[in-house]
Amino acid sequence: MEKPLLVTDFLDRARRHYADQEAVLATTGERYTYGELGERVDGFAAALQDRGVEKGDRVAVLDPNTHYHLEAAYAAFECGAIHTPLNYRLVPDDFEYILNDAGVKAVYADYDYADKIEEIRDDVPTELFVTNDVEKVDGDWESFDALVEEGGEHERPEMHEDEIVTINYTSGTTGDPKGVCRTNRCETIHAYLTCIHKEITDDDVYYWTLPMFHVNGWGHIYAVTGMGARHVCTRGVDVEHIFDSITNEDVSYLCAAPTVLKRLIDHYEEHDVQSRGANPVRVATAGAAPPEATIRGIEDNLGWHLIHTYGATETGPLITTSDARRLYDADSDSRFAVKKKQGIGYLGTEVRVVDDDGNDVPRDGQTIGEIVVRGNQVMDGYWEKPEATEEAFNQRVEGYYHMGDLAAMDEHGMLIIQDRKKDIIISGGENISSIELEDTLFDHPAVGDVAVIPAPSDEWGEVPKAFVVPASGDPNDPGTTEKELIDFCRERIATYKVPKAVEFVKALPKTATGKVQKYELREREWEDEDRMVGEG
Repeated sequence: MEKPLLVTDFLDRARRHYADQEAVLATTGERYTYGELGERVDGFAAALQDRGVEKGDRVAVLDPNTHYHLEAAYAAFECGAIHTPLNYRLVPDDFEYILNDAGVKAVYADYDYADKIEEIRDDVPTELFVTNDVEKVDGDWESFDALVEEGGEHERPEMHEDEIVTINYTSGTTGDPKGVCRTNRCETIHAYLTCIHKEITDDDVYYWTLPMFHVNGWGHIYAVTGMGARHVCTRGVDVEHIFDSITNEDVSYLCAAPTVLKRLIDHYEEHDVQSRGANPVRVATAGAAPPEATIRGIEDNLGWHLIHTYGATETGPLITTSDARRLYDADSDSRFAVKKKQGIGYLGTEVRVVDDDGNDVPRDGQTIGEIVVRGNQVMDGYWEKPEATEEAFNQRVEGYYHMGDLAAMDEHGMLIIQDRKKDIIISGGENISSIELEDTLFDHPAVGDVAVIPAPSDEWGEVPKAFVVPASGDPNDPGTTEKELIDFCRERIATYKVPKAVEFVKALPKTATGKVQKYELREREWEDEDRMVGEG
């Protein structure tokens, strides 16, 4: 028989079987059972419908990893609305673009970030503005808790598994951000796969280091909830709090970018702390592999089990895992060579590496091609961008999403990423568009030409570095300074996107047609590294 796959099923299941069990430890110390969490979701859903939110409307959420984010997301689902999580590291201009592009009707914003929305509220179509502490926010905002306490009933509309349920905006590599549309079906299947490959069970205690806005917390807002496990909410990454929670709350599972893993190891080595409570600990990381020293520190020193995965916003995000235990000896250091690879495809996921003609490259661990993928967790398409969608699925091979990453594949079919096709920088787990950064620097009168590339970083894996040709033409007398240009960027874009270094040069390497050859700059910058892609 066939049963529609709907994201509302996850909370329904938890309420049905775990109503009296703790669901959430809030950042403010309150503890909510799944029954109580469900009642709060019902209350907010009723308030949204009372204020005109209907099926298909977009409801944006701007929040760190608090229980309000979970409640706002599930309340939107209950209304048949489309959950639109926002990256809290963005600046007001970014939010203005996204709220207009998605036609957002209602927004919930945490008090720490509401001012960024308040600044642009007259320039967006949004009608309802909600926050969790009206006393800390300027402007006309409604209280989340007051809306929950209004009570009332909401009506869950008829929903279908092929309808869009969330739009996640990705930095992209060119132009404005694109809204990645994900349906009930692909979110549900991705959550199922996450439960399987991350071994999530009802007695897990999940600690939120991974931003909930980031592809819906890699699907953990669904998976952890649906399994009836516990959420430990946070307001950001605090390594001391992580270790306290591991011992006091018996945290068993968390996700962390490689840079966070390194901070955890450093804290453990510098302080007399326990690395586990009553539960064994596993940690997932994604993208470019952490350095071997980091993997060794996590597993040998802290005694945690590391799971390395890979994907993109457009793919769920997760499509591969290196946690293939039959392919390595768990008691041998040789396992690190396997764990550093991006891994094999998730269940039901077809991952290939293809050449320019769309043919599979040899599985020799050396021949490089582009990663393409087909699976039920892959996006439906980009919001109102049919041409970008068509291109993403049909560049080399028809019907596959093209990742833009260049990789080799070993004899077991494990991915080994070598470089990036797209001009994207991944620093500490955050995507940074080199194009956006170049456009920002071009606005400075002393900049004549500029190219931005990823530079290696021990802390962040890679960071943006700008090569600037001064308008004066003289790199020894550029008419500005490195600090001035960095400050210029900091005033205009999100802090994490700001270049960490600026080098003044006489000219940029270019082709005969005038295209900048960034590959030459990357080769020079990464000549002492094993590969031209950051490990963070």
